[in-house]
Amino acid sequence: MTERAADGWRRFGPPVVLVAALLVGWEVYARASGISPFVLPSPTRVIAALWESRDEAFRHSLPTIVETVVGFAVSIAFAIAAAVAMDRVGIVRRAVEPLLVGSQTIPIVAVAPLVIVWFGFGLVPKILVVVLVTFFPITVALLGGFSSTDAAATDLMRSFGASSWQTFRKLRWPAGLPGLFTGLRISATYAVVAAVIAEYVGATDGLGIWMQLSQRSFRTDLVFAAILLTAILSIGLFAAVVAAERAIIPWYAASRGARQPERTSEAA
Repeated sequence: MTERAADGWRRFGPPVVLVAALLVGWEVYARASGISPFVLPSPTRVIAALWESRDEAFRHSLPTIVETVVGFAVSIAFAIAAAVAMDRVGIVRRAVEPLLVGSQTIPIVAVAPLVIVWFGFGLVPKILVVVLVTFFPITVALLGGFSSTDAAATDLMRSFGASSWQTFRKLRWPAGLPGLFTGLRISATYAVVAAVIAEYVGATDGLGIWMQLSQRSFRTDLVFAAILLTAILSIGLFAAVVAAERAIIPWYAASRGARQPERTSEAA
């Protein structure tokens, strides 16, 4: 086994084995217990139902993907703008930060129906729900990244006569990028779920409404199929963020990868 393959196994082997064990246990229990498939379908039954309804699954997946991608992109743009403004202007941070924290005390399941009532059943309310869910982690993580800028490097830039904007562009912004991608990874796991919640509250198509229709038709296997697609889309978005991180800040990914063997050897 090559070193690359061994590293891949160390990273992905344990979760793959755990998921496989859970699926096998679920399959065995669903078959051996005699429980009705309407209550708990086996994994093989879920996959079979998904394959039989693949056209419907594809039709409902497309709106969810569009809502997630557009909402996530809008959230990133607003979060970066807000974080930069809060970092550059102290009074903006003092005014906005309490509101950001307070916004997280409001349950999204309570806000989503109001957004649907205000903006209808189109694309806009779904995008707004995704933005509401993902905006806070990105903004806070980027602010944390800005705050991690080395003070000695900042003093050095000032001693060379760099302006405030030059210091931000050449020092604080690169220092904040790891924090930005940390926030993106966290938000990526919520974005698809936020779109599904918005669809569940009010929509004409999408995984959320498909899940609701399947539940009302007592097609528990299709409910699990919609959940499976939601998980796959979330993992895909997370993987896209990780790939973007490696492409945009390869130096950080390399330094983090270099620290991993050290932790492994220490644990051993």
